[in-house]
Amino acid sequence: QLQFVESGGGLVQPGGSLRLSCVASGFNLNGYVIGWFRQAPGKEQEGVAYISKSGDDTYYPDSVKGRFSVSRDNSLGQAYLQMNNLQPEDGGFYFCAATASYPRNWWLGPYNYWGQGTQVTVAS
Repeated sequence: QLQFVESGGGLVQPGGSLRLSCVASGFNLNGYVIGWFRQAPGKEQEGVAYISKSGDDTYYPDSVKGRFSVSRDNSLGQAYLQMNNLQPEDGGFYFCAATASYPRNWWLGPYNYWGQGTQVTVAS
């Protein structure tokens, strides 16, 4: 059974940091690109990070560039999203997603596999 499970969310104060993890089971993560997305109430889903299969290429929107960092460990079948200097507007439900192909626009996908998400709340 193919699964993608996120963890690491929680409550953090503005300016704080969190590290999200995404663990794949049932498939070899090596052959997939990974996108991280977030969904906040009343807002559209937003792509916040992308990492290529090898990890050599990463992309971020301007809203998180310089604060978020995506990485992966293919040997462990895991991907990570390091989030620094978090602000209230960064709050939301964060998902990782994977696809074997290279999306033309990474923030749109399509992605074949999605995790269940983890909640991030930024508040003082």
